[in-house]
Amino acid sequence: MGKKQIKKYLITATPSCFQLRKHMPDFALYRDKENENYATEAQNFVQMCKPLKELKVFLHQDYELAAKLGANGVHLTSQQFDDIPKAKVLGLEVIISTHTHDEVHIAEAMGADYVTYSPIFTSPGKGEPKGVQDLQTIVSQTDIGIFALGGIVTQEEVGQIQESGAYGFASIRYFL
Repeated sequence: MGKKQIKKYLITATPSCFQLRKHMPDFALYRDKENENYATEAQNFVQMCKPLKELKVFLHQDYELAAKLGANGVHLTSQQFDDIPKAKVLGLEVIISTHTHDEVHIAEAMGADYVTYSPIFTSPGKGEPKGVQDLQTIVSQTDIGIFALGGIVTQEEVGQIQESGAYGFASIRYFL
């Protein structure tokens, strides 16, 4: 019996239909920390993604905007654990960024649907990589969907993530 196909989570600040159709991710996040017109661009992103019925659309940080625009969910930062229940009340799926085993367990206990766990591989400015062994350990200790994040740019790295048993992988550079 082969391993099940892992989920692909595209993170982008410059979404395009081409990028979505080329890679056919299962999840897509519009994240642009510097854009003063984020709400307008987020609305465009949600509308652009709507025809792709299998795609779950997420917005970054702002759960109220995500609910208002009809996104599937919100991706919260590691500073937003207290916002998990607020987003869930609005009917959103929640992904939250985590960087320690404790944070993964807290996210699960607070009702998050998924976490990103990072960095797995070397990624610019993201600190010491945790490695696939550490990822495998946390995957075995929890039932929450874990997206491996950080330095995932090649199919070989995706294969290592799949072998770990993680729910999926998230990346910016892999999808460029």
